[in-house]
Amino acid sequence: MTSMTQFLATKVDGTRIGRNCRRVPLLLMAALLSTAPAIAHDPIVIGSRRELFVDRLLIDRMDGVELRLHHPVRAKRPKSPLPVAHYITVIKDKDERGDLFRAYWRGKDPSYSADASSGNSGEVVQYAESRDGHEWAFPKLGLHEVGGTRKNNVLLAKMPSLLHNFSPLLDTRPGVSPDERFKALAGHPGPGDKRGKAKPGMGLFAFVSTDGIHWTKREEVIPYQPQWRHAFDSQNVSFWSPAEQRYVCYFRTWTLSQRLRSISRTTSTDFKSWTDPIAMNPNLPGEHLYTSQTHPYFRAPHIYIALPTRYVSGRGDATTTDDQNNATDILFMTTRAGSERYDRVFTEAFIRPGLDPVRWKNRANYVALNAIPTSPTEMSIYHRSGDRYVLRTDGFVSAHAGSKQGELLTRPIVFSGSSLDVNLSTSAAGSLRVELQKPNGTPIPNFTLEDCPPIYADEIERSADWRGNTDLSTVAGQPIRLRFVMTECDLYSFRFRE
Repeated sequence: MTSMTQFLATKVDGTRIGRNCRRVPLLLMAALLSTAPAIAHDPIVIGSRRELFVDRLLIDRMDGVELRLHHPVRAKRPKSPLPVAHYITVIKDKDERGDLFRAYWRGKDPSYSADASSGNSGEVVQYAESRDGHEWAFPKLGLHEVGGTRKNNVLLAKMPSLLHNFSPLLDTRPGVSPDERFKALAGHPGPGDKRGKAKPGMGLFAFVSTDGIHWTKREEVIPYQPQWRHAFDSQNVSFWSPAEQRYVCYFRTWTLSQRLRSISRTTSTDFKSWTDPIAMNPNLPGEHLYTSQTHPYFRAPHIYIALPTRYVSGRGDATTTDDQNNATDILFMTTRAGSERYDRVFTEAFIRPGLDPVRWKNRANYVALNAIPTSPTEMSIYHRSGDRYVLRTDGFVSAHAGSKQGELLTRPIVFSGSSLDVNLSTSAAGSLRVELQKPNGTPIPNFTLEDCPPIYADEIERSADWRGNTDLSTVAGQPIRLRFVMTECDLYSFRFRE
């Protein structure tokens, strides 16, 4: 029997942990073990976590069922939208008045001049707030004079290279100092091939803030590696991971062989010292991934959602320079806590450029960091055009069955809790039934398919029952399989809970 330490030193979601595995604390080991794939059909411990069908980790087989990617729908244009901008971050916070949505993006000071070789053309960081996640207000902060006035929403200015890609986070680490409730990474090394030219100041610097508005620059924390051709020239995103019990950063690198824009990963326990970066290389052949926008999904933080911009050279305006002649769209990828690879169940576009010709121009399609809950049944994705896109809660991907009955069988799992909730949508004629099985496929008495009345509904959380009984405590803590039998049904997620 492989020990937990040996297992984690070699595999997490089927990939190597790397040289830093010896520093993984026991709490993290347990969390990573519970998200790792089964070996020789060993059960996967999911506890009471919500699980989405964004990858195939829990799926043993499907018959008449497919995984279906659901595309976000553009909401009605706000009367006061976010501006057209690059490298946007949207954070959902709370204050004494309730929900507070904070938006950050890169702007420009037209009156500022700098050395063009720095790659900086007067970038500033700008800020907006919203109470509903739809209409935005732009406070006059008076922090910096820009364009001859302090009546503006500029948070940071006159910091060449550091404001090109300023990317903040709300630090949810338990016990975090109030003075560092917000953190950020920023840094731009300038253009060109930099192999062998690494020096201090070319890496990512840390920033901290108590209120998300007044920021203090700290030291350089992720240095530039001398073997890199190019890096950091994009939005470099980070967050506190409760599943990993550490900070995680996904940042821009380039593949060496094909020179493709790509993604690497590093982690830290203190936001100061970071592990040796791991190149994740999720690119398909010839595919550029301009950003990653990787972040924990708010209802299942052990699953990280990624919404990268795919950059396609030569598909834009042929009358422009090569650098401007491109088309872009948005992809959907995922990875799990501790994994060193992305899952790409779907390789087609998640958000297409669409009918607007402007969206086919140079670098026109980026989405903000973070998919944000904007109602109990809706989550929002913010596009650099100022548009807001919406999906149902958990609604990235579903296990889908059409008019012919289909089945999905999970791998053996171990859960905690006493009831099973599902997020589903059926037609009027459709239905979902659930059976609990032993790992060998034998139905568990009192929880068979015949005991489960058909569920026909469209609900974010609906409890399954077996002849009126929802109590699963008698089988909690032991390996089981779930057998979902469905017709004209989309099953988005499930969760065991008390």
